[in-house]
Amino acid sequence: MAPPLLKICGLRQPDQAAAVAALAVDAVGVIGVPSSPRWLEPSRRATLFSAVASTKPDCLRVLVVADPAEEEISQLEPSPGGHNVVQLHGNETVERCLELRRRLPKGLLLWKALRIREPGDLLQVSHFAPVVDALLLDAWVSSQLGGTGHRIPLDWLRDFRCEQPWWLAGGITPERMASLSGAVNPDGFDASSGVEDAPGVKNLARVEDLLRAVRNHQPRLAEAGGEDAQ
Repeated sequence: MAPPLLKICGLRQPDQAAAVAALAVDAVGVIGVPSSPRWLEPSRRATLFSAVASTKPDCLRVLVVADPAEEEISQLEPSPGGHNVVQLHGNETVERCLELRRRLPKGLLLWKALRIREPGDLLQVSHFAPVVDALLLDAWVSSQLGGTGHRIPLDWLRDFRCEQPWWLAGGITPERMASLSGAVNPDGFDASSGVEDAPGVKNLARVEDLLRAVRNHQPRLAEAGGEDAQ
């Protein structure tokens, strides 16, 4: 079983984004939500994504948005060296995801983040999985869409399955990876505040420590049969 991927989200400076990509992370995220302390205005995104693409061409370049209005759709269109993933982190419905998939160019990946407030919220996954390329699970916080460090209780994810690749966000830190190893089987981990000195300012040493821990992550074994849970 291949080790999980690692996404570092909330980058704001091109030089730091390039340095993070150079550590061989798998994805870099930019926040396009104005209410976030890590928001990056549209005019600065292309330069940052280009720095990532030049440093590590296969690094996924993720633009995180929430409930994009009609006038914002043009910002989701990819450009050479720009983002190649759009992550929807708002209250988008299945129907809205389908509409955006129809309107956005083929080849642009569409991810949907689901904020989990209670175990029953995980039932949403079966509705969204057929219409997006990946799902991201984050803890629900009333005042902020993401980057809060709040965690989904691991007991809720014990029997979780998904037909699409899925990422776990919320409180992903180098120190916590030991407790996650053997407990969950995501396809990737998404970190932001857990590797920061300040909002949008990443600590490269912590990113490197987290990457090492993610690469050593051990999946949870199935309850019966002794095989890795899928």
